Amino acid sequence: MKNVTSLNWNAFKEALMQHPQLTLQFQYAENKWIDASYHITEIKQAPITSVDCGGVMNKWTEIIVQLWEPGNADETRAMKVEKALSIINAVEKLLPLDADAAVKIEFGNSEFDTRQMFPGEINVEGDNLVVDLRPSSVQCKAIERGGSCGTTSEGAECCTPVATPEIKLKNLAAASACCGPGCC
Repeated sequence: MKNVTSLNWNAFKEALMQHPQLTLQFQYAENKWIDASYHITEIKQAPITSVDCGGVMNKWTEIIVQLWEPGNADETRAMKVEKALSIINAVEKLLPLDADAAVKIEFGNSEFDTRQMFPGEINVEGDNLVVDLRPSSVQCKAIERGGSCGTTSEGAECCTPVATPEIKLKNLAAASACCGPGCC
């Protein structure tokens, strides 16, 4: 399984601040670009608390930047990085964002189901600052820790399906000799 290393919020913002005059572009798949008419609709800070299959509590925070393509695209050029930074500054005046939080970009359109992706490489290409988005994946934290996904002393793993007991049905009508009113 290939893990995508996520950028933290501070590194993501620093990459933007180095190139304020460039046009900010997002590539969500091979040769697939978010339309130039996109808007940053909101920035969310999501503290996550979970318990994994090995019984260990995990905590982390994600910063989710939501992008939206309006149905009637009236823009032919994507926003400048400085415009994105002004939105970030407006958000941070009201909501202090965790500098160490993992960054995800949330996006979807009629051809691509909405999902949260990691910003992979951020590169300067001509007049553009291109954020290459990469899918996240589901992973077992217990195995990543070198564990065995909660193996019990009997050898059964927590993720192993539990055997369902066989249910035997009994025909109650055939077992009863009584078939008149008030008999049952």
